Amino acid sequence: MLSPKEKSKVLEKVRIHEKDTGSAEAQVALFSEEIEQLAKHLKKHKKDNSSRLGLLKMVAKRKRLLDHLKREYPKRYNTLVKKLDLK
Repeated sequence: MLSPKEKSKVLEKVRIHEKDTGSAEAQVALFSEEIEQLAKHLKKHKKDNSSRLGLLKMVAKRKRLLDHLKREYPKRYNTLVKKLDLK
C-alpha cells in the first residue's frame, strides 16, 4: 500500500488539474506503482497467494482503465503510456 507521500509524488506526474485524484490517468498511475511494489514483494515471498490474487485484480483494473482511455481519449492514453513507460 502506498503512503500519502508516495501517492502525491505519483500523482504529480499525471495530474490533469491541481486537485485531480480520480481521473483514469491518476488511477492508472497509482495502480502501476502498487503493482510494482507487489511484484517486488512476490519475488521475495513466492508462496504469498493472497497477495498474488490482489496483484492480478489490480492488473485487471488497470487494463480496464487503459482500455477505456484508449477507446475514448487516444491522445491522453498515448501520453500516459509514455509517462509511465508502459508496454
